[in-house]
Amino acid sequence: MSLHPTIAASRVEGTRVYNLTGEKLGTIDDLVIDKRNGHVRYAELEFGGFLGLGTDRFPLPWSMLTYDTEKDGYVVNLDMDQVRGGPRHAADAPRDYSEAYGRGVYDYYGAPWAI
Repeated sequence: MSLHPTIAASRVEGTRVYNLTGEKLGTIDDLVIDKRNGHVRYAELEFGGFLGLGTDRFPLPWSMLTYDTEKDGYVVNLDMDQVRGGPRHAADAPRDYSEAYGRGVYDYYGAPWAI
């Protein structure tokens, strides 16, 4: 099986996310895409709760995630405390997809905002 450079968003959802030490941080619940240029802005990480209930969503800049074929998941240079302290919203809360919110996510993680 060859590794393809693209993937359907529906296949990304549910993919595990690990930190550099191999600790599972959570799974990708959703992707947020810039409507103007088509770039993925951030992935919403989900962890905790039970069967998706009682969990918050933690947006991570897409540029920080690297796919690892051995883990069959994404790796990010963050620890759980950094993620827990970052931007979040309840799973059932309205989402703020504004550019200002997205820039805040990138600022928190120290990731460059790319247009």
